[in-house]
Amino acid sequence: MHSLPPLLVMDYVGPIVGAVIFVLIMSLVPEPTRRSFNAILVAGASGVYLSGGFGPWELLYPAISAPVAYLGLGSYRFIGVAWLMHSCWDVVHHLWGNPIWPFMPTSSFGCMIFDALIAVWFLAGAPSPLALATFGLTTSGRYDRARSVP
Repeated sequence: MHSLPPLLVMDYVGPIVGAVIFVLIMSLVPEPTRRSFNAILVAGASGVYLSGGFGPWELLYPAISAPVAYLGLGSYRFIGVAWLMHSCWDVVHHLWGNPIWPFMPTSSFGCMIFDALIAVWFLAGAPSPLALATFGLTTSGRYDRARSVP
């Protein structure tokens, strides 16, 4: 295990702000483009650590996460699972591997927070915050004007 860099307040706040901005921007993307784009995005993210310090073992994670990302083409929940998997891989790299950005030693830690937060949004079905504020959410996860909150 290598020595871990000290974590500062911005190592926590920055990824949280980034996740909120990501959700707001992605909420503007219409369906089904939003789901397809994010399935492709999480699949691409599986390759960011290919030179992360674990040699040939780095190929194991993309091989495991690719089928989950593929299933994300049809389900936000699989996209959420894939981001949670990536968040776990971030922890491994923060503790024992190389950071995702070599110039920022705490970048894998920040990526872990960001990925976990957006995973929660995807596991919830990637609802639009604007739609949630404007319309009521039915038990099926669909938005319904008739159930709008006064």
